[in-house]
Amino acid sequence: MSDAPLSDAPRDIALQTVNLFRNFGGLTATNDVSLTLRRGERHALIGPNGAGKTTLINLLTGVLRPSSGRILLEGEDITEARADERVRRGLARTFQINQLFAAMTPLEGVGMAVSQTKGKGWEFWRSVGHSRPVIDEIVEVLDRFGLCDVMGEKISSLPYGKQRLLEIAMAIACRPRVLLLDEPAAGVPEGEREDILDVVAKLPEDVTVLLIEHDMDLVFRFASRISVLVSGALLTAGTVDEISTDPRVRAVYLGEADHG
Repeated sequence: MSDAPLSDAPRDIALQTVNLFRNFGGLTATNDVSLTLRRGERHALIGPNGAGKTTLINLLTGVLRPSSGRILLEGEDITEARADERVRRGLARTFQINQLFAAMTPLEGVGMAVSQTKGKGWEFWRSVGHSRPVIDEIVEVLDRFGLCDVMGEKISSLPYGKQRLLEIAMAIACRPRVLLLDEPAAGVPEGEREDILDVVAKLPEDVTVLLIEHDMDLVFRFASRISVLVSGALLTAGTVDEISTDPRVRAVYLGEADHG
């Protein structure tokens, strides 16, 4: 099943996969996935455990290479591009399990991300990290995510919800045009989840976002369009209302019997 483009104009399409396959030996983990995200869209990808959601994200970000098919970022083929090259072209991600450096501070983490956007990485941050324009940019990102009060603390000492916020902040500091959020609320205590929901809802409107999430409250509050992945293949796609009332989705994803 293909999630057909909503517009024929390439300029309206931020990210697209075309007949994407990924095989691991005799197992097909990604099965003929054609997915289209329009510019500025809030798109959620849902599905049961083992559906292949993280595999698909790893294909989009260059961690894995597809067995066949293509990946297009703003109309340009990035199928063979390295992961770091995709970041430079405007594609950033967060992870289901955070990938932060525990000994760093939020100031250093966001500083490194800002430096990477300038093509210099950590050495650039170390050499010019005290320049006022760089500091101002870092503080603006930290403030947007409510992290200024902990900017000098070790990441390892932060509550888990703050760590998740920092990971999203670092992704945004890379100035992506397309952001992939892999279960941003995973493992976050109930009392800190609202901060995650608020931040996700307030992401810049010009950034196209693909959200992978089990939390249906977050999905329904966030998404304008939802695609459902089952056994590596797209089952269906549609609006929140269409997906929430689809008996196939209830049967496969919510575990309800399909009585008609």
